[in-house]
Amino acid sequence: MPIHTPPIFQQKTAIITGAGIGIGFEIARQLAAQGAHIVLNDVQEQATEAAVERIRQEGGSIRGVTGNSGHLDCIQQMIDTAVSTFGTLDMIVANAGITTFGRFLDYPVEHFQQLVQVNLQGTFFLAQQAAQQMIRQQSGGRLVFMSSVTGHTYHPDLTAYGMSKAAIVFLAKSLGVELARHQITVNAISPGATLTERTLDLEGGEYQEQWNRTTPNGRCATTQDIAHAALFLLHPLSSHITGQTLVVDGGWTAMSPPPK
Repeated sequence: MPIHTPPIFQQKTAIITGAGIGIGFEIARQLAAQGAHIVLNDVQEQATEAAVERIRQEGGSIRGVTGNSGHLDCIQQMIDTAVSTFGTLDMIVANAGITTFGRFLDYPVEHFQQLVQVNLQGTFFLAQQAAQQMIRQQSGGRLVFMSSVTGHTYHPDLTAYGMSKAAIVFLAKSLGVELARHQITVNAISPGATLTERTLDLEGGEYQEQWNRTTPNGRCATTQDIAHAALFLLHPLSSHITGQTLVVDGGWTAMSPPPK
């Protein structure tokens, strides 16, 4: 007779930011399919509602919170929603981030401040508030941050963005140590070129063709590739992995050639 096992994340609750589309949505969708309760955040109300409805139609247990995940009141709303609706908070995926291109010599301060607020402030304080809740529960937890290959190696016109993503790598390393005694693991993922609704509009619609040529294994990542990495770092099988960053780039950072 076949062995029937319950969904992997049954009765676990996850917050995923920036999850209306793209990588965040796919992570939310796959976690929901494995039995997790989801609090899904996006800054765009229409994107939040559409994502929640789609996952709900697929049988997922989910609530939406629209707002800027770099704002402390939005972070508190997400935590409160998770605990009041589902009883616990067990996992976060700090996926929300913005990318702004620009030369270092004339990069505007307004863009820098926006990057810091979403990419760094949002990640740092979501981790802080989530960890405090997990410690109160005395049940451990999983924190996963979204970095980028540009946080490991140079890419043209992405100095500020790459700096913010490098900081996330260090944050995962530091918190991996600081929160280890509470049985909270902290790791990051650094995607390479990934096909999403946003990236397909970049570079005159030639994004996929250019990065397929540039990536050693011959293709861009899909949102599923990144979601699979996230689910591994959230899974009990990875419970002895913390303070690490997993690069998912088809081998690009081994060479780091710019797209042609």
